[in-house]
Amino acid sequence: MTKANIILTGFMGTGKSTVGKLVAKALGYHFVDTDDLIQIRTGRTIAEIFNERGEAAFREMEAETARELSQKSGLVISTGGRLMLDPDNATVLGENGRIFCLKATPEEIVARISRDAGAARPLLRGGEDPIERVIGLMREREDGYARFREIETSGQTPEAVAKRLLEAYQTD
Repeated sequence: MTKANIILTGFMGTGKSTVGKLVAKALGYHFVDTDDLIQIRTGRTIAEIFNERGEAAFREMEAETARELSQKSGLVISTGGRLMLDPDNATVLGENGRIFCLKATPEEIVARISRDAGAARPLLRGGEDPIERVIGLMREREDGYARFREIETSGQTPEAVAKRLLEAYQTD
């Protein structure tokens, strides 16, 4: 029996990597962060890829990564914030996995990202108020994220979120 992957999507700062690592450890699965995988393979940060090659090139790298990971099992996959908004990526990863969307309030997202020292977030650059920018981006992505089972992370420890996610994965 193959072990269905767990795919985590959602806006940046919702806990995909932190919770994903806990879930992977609990299940004995391998944890993969798609952004980290792309950065390792290219030798570039996401910000550098955006600046040097453009967003379209980055999105193609995400699609290639999704196709590759869909052929494996026993993974917890933390996806970049927009990867699963592409219907092709969602379809290919969903064939061998269960998809969960982690959610958090805009205020909590900004607080988490602010604590994440050294993480360049290209979509939050500029002079705009970070909370307003997050709200705007979340509105744009709302319908795409709503296709997946949602798990709220605001005001909860990563361990509590991981426990809820494991329960959802094992009972659905």
